[in-house]
Amino acid sequence: MSRGAVSQFIKHHFRHFNAAALVDAAEGYKRHLEGGGAMMITLAGAMSTAELGLSLAEMIRRDKVQAISCTGANLEEDLFNLVAHNHYERVPHWRDLTPHDEQALLERHMNRVTDTCIPEMEAMRRLEGALIEEWTRADKAGERYFPHEFLYRVIRSGKLEPYYQIDPKDSWMVAAAEKNLPIFVPGWEDSTTGNMYAGHCLAGEIKNVHTVRGGIEYMMVLAEWYVQTSRERSIGFFQIGGGIAGDFPICVVPMLHQDMRRPDIPVWGYFCQISDSTTSYGSYSGAVPNEKITWGKLGVDTPKYIIESDASIVAPLVFAIVLDC
Repeated sequence: MSRGAVSQFIKHHFRHFNAAALVDAAEGYKRHLEGGGAMMITLAGAMSTAELGLSLAEMIRRDKVQAISCTGANLEEDLFNLVAHNHYERVPHWRDLTPHDEQALLERHMNRVTDTCIPEMEAMRRLEGALIEEWTRADKAGERYFPHEFLYRVIRSGKLEPYYQIDPKDSWMVAAAEKNLPIFVPGWEDSTTGNMYAGHCLAGEIKNVHTVRGGIEYMMVLAEWYVQTSRERSIGFFQIGGGIAGDFPICVVPMLHQDMRRPDIPVWGYFCQISDSTTSYGSYSGAVPNEKITWGKLGVDTPKYIIESDASIVAPLVFAIVLDC
């Protein structure tokens, strides 16, 4: 396939409605970067289990992403896939599963995410083994790190390499570790590894529960990153899904303005959200971008896009245009 073939196909056929919004948003992303801007990508849902790393890793390597905010699930599930891909099972008929079918999956330790089952022993427990070494070592040394920093340490240690079952170039976490990319993980405790960590604290294996740094400290570090980066570059916001992965980081701007009395800090310079949540009453995920103006997150002139579609389809296509694939 010739360079730019995918982009050319999209631009030729995607002319109206959400298809046109996809092209507009991707071209806006490119303009933002070409104008010297930086971009934060936020990952909600189960995008890592959807193997977004196949395209996101290259976006990171080619400096199309300067920071990521994601759920703890997306953080860990990229590495689950890295070390246990061959043990995953796809269930194309997932809509037809009965409660007894689901119970059978549970008894086999296969954790279902829509049409994909994550194997507990090969994925979750394998990563847990490497993490508990890092957690307990840091705990004994009186050191504290963020969730993503512990995973960076695991990746860089090489402990997982004997178990790699995909090409590491398709892991966005490996690419992020190589770049030492800033990652912010609000609500990490609502994740498999967060639950594991709580269990090891309850068992007394980890003495200081604060060995893993938490959400308030993430917001403080995010604020420092935003202030420093925005001095030189306009910062864009590319939101995949809704929820805490997007709501947490976008609030850094009104926090700086209203709580820190820093009206000099610029608002986000680009905004796009991919969501299958239709516009509705009281829904953050379904709120149109203009609503964010009233909260001090976006400006009147901020380029704003919303693509109402399935992110597992849309995000790789947007990335293809940004990468000129």
